[in-house]
Amino acid sequence: MTQTTSRETITFDTSDGVTLQGDLTRSAEPKLAILISAGTGFPRSFYHPIATYFAERGAVVLTYDYRGIAGSRSGDLANSEIEYADWGRYDMVAAVDQLSAAAPGLKITHLAHSVGGHFIGVMSNHQAIDRHAFISVGTGYFGGHKLGNWPLEMYFWWVLGSYSLLRWGYIKPGGGWGGEALPPRVFKTWRKWSQRKSYFQPDYETLLKPQHYAEVTAPIRSWIFSDDPIATPQAGHDLLDCYPNAAKSLQIRTPADIGVKRIGHEAAFRPGRETLWSECWDWLSQSQASN
Repeated sequence: MTQTTSRETITFDTSDGVTLQGDLTRSAEPKLAILISAGTGFPRSFYHPIATYFAERGAVVLTYDYRGIAGSRSGDLANSEIEYADWGRYDMVAAVDQLSAAAPGLKITHLAHSVGGHFIGVMSNHQAIDRHAFISVGTGYFGGHKLGNWPLEMYFWWVLGSYSLLRWGYIKPGGGWGGEALPPRVFKTWRKWSQRKSYFQPDYETLLKPQHYAEVTAPIRSWIFSDDPIATPQAGHDLLDCYPNAAKSLQIRTPADIGVKRIGHEAAFRPGRETLWSECWDWLSQSQASN
């Protein structure tokens, strides 16, 4: 049954004093809480259609912008010291706490797009999440991506990215980058990891310390799409391997499986993908159905 929904823009603070902007999309009679964590460079508004879909089925949904992105951007981005892992260590932690406060007594679940599934292992409160749904989540190592996408990735890392850092001090939208502006350290770390088959794992005892990847036990179901050049089955499996003690499964879908012509790396969240959204809802809502 479709339920009446509302959306409210909020702000909330992280433990290190950064103010983030988010939206709470609510069902009038919620029975489940869902956190939606974005991919790199995607604003929270991109996820509003699926947030509305979930709210209509009885959820309280929090979409939010990581620090330095869209509504959570502040100050001079070129001189920003925002690091990639800050999005997990501080922002995702604060988002879980905020959602818990907004949905008292409800199970907290998590829908992660791309990098949104990478940093659960640096969250100090990852235990608060009952289960995860991954959408197009794989490692950023270029060698695990489709061969035809390599030239575009090399252009982004070493031509467009290098020029943008030199010219503006951060990654400015345009020239082939369609996402939000990126802080310089976020981009540089992403680029470094993209060149390594082991991706972020060599940084467990440095940049990612303290980390809890082996402590994550909440079940993960990962959806990978046949036309996604980045989150390929191999990249998806490699990322899931970073959570060795979580129950994991990987689902491969074609565009035809959900009645569309294209999914790629981002279109799973565009209107018209309700068949997929229903699968995600069924997985996430299992947690409250069993109570």
